Amino acid sequence: MSSAAPYRSGFVALVGRPNVGKSTLLNRILGGKIAIISDKPQTTRTRILGVKHLPGAQLVFVDTPGIHKPKFRLNQRMVETALHAITEVDLVFFLIEATEAPGPGDRFVLDRLKESRRPAFLIINKVDLVRKPRLLPLIDAYRRMHEFAEIVPISAKTGDGVDRLVDMARARLSEGPVYFPEDVMTDQPMRALAAELIREKILAKTRDELPFAVAVGIDSFVEEEARPGAPGAGGCKREGRLARISATVYVEKASQKAIVIGKRGELLKAVGTYARIDMEHLFGMKVFLQLWVKVKEAWRQDERMLVELGY
Repeated sequence: MSSAAPYRSGFVALVGRPNVGKSTLLNRILGGKIAIISDKPQTTRTRILGVKHLPGAQLVFVDTPGIHKPKFRLNQRMVETALHAITEVDLVFFLIEATEAPGPGDRFVLDRLKESRRPAFLIINKVDLVRKPRLLPLIDAYRRMHEFAEIVPISAKTGDGVDRLVDMARARLSEGPVYFPEDVMTDQPMRALAAELIREKILAKTRDELPFAVAVGIDSFVEEEARPGAPGAGGCKREGRLARISATVYVEKASQKAIVIGKRGELLKAVGTYARIDMEHLFGMKVFLQLWVKVKEAWRQDERMLVELGY
């Protein structure tokens, strides 16, 4: 009599330089949004777990901040988080851009990979932006730098090659436990997801120099029964529930506060509207969102502030 195949599971870290598409890839793999995305580097600031449920298997992905040369205590924590993740997982996805040659940042990460002795896939992202012949010299360059278990060209944006990548990762899983229930897609609490969605909208609507100085703290998050007959109270997965959220956007200068608020408060209002829409979709219930903006000088160097903000 044959026995059932053993359950398989494992952890996979997504690492690489800033803005190579790690969070976009994670969202694509999971088929839902748990990590914010932006064309601005250093968008991801903390470790985010995303759970991919497969028949008889579970892949737990660890999305990490982009590895870069830190200038502030915040950035130092981000890099430490990413490097530590390499040592804790079963497999590493090392992401690069098809349009970029290897740089010092890539060599730094690969040196840490060698030290960890963890198997790694070279994930060449954004292949939709280049012709295939251009990939060959790039692959050769990275092969000379590290012995990769697999080399996988993908486009996280279009989804090209992503299913194959997941299948290849699954094939390397060892027998293991069910780490998360089947209805769980991330370990991130709703408070943390709300803060990140607000920050994502600010990144999308402000100029390049501002995003690095912006943080979002959730002052209160109260879930309650929606008032019967209230406008828009139904139609969500958790119909009849309402989340009242109050959040503060922190910046380092008064001039930055003015930018975030915008003329006649229009930019902050737009941030709140788009963040609320995403929250309602993600949380499956109606959201009432209030936003405030405060100046906190040099918060990126303030240890207490970093802890309060979850960094």
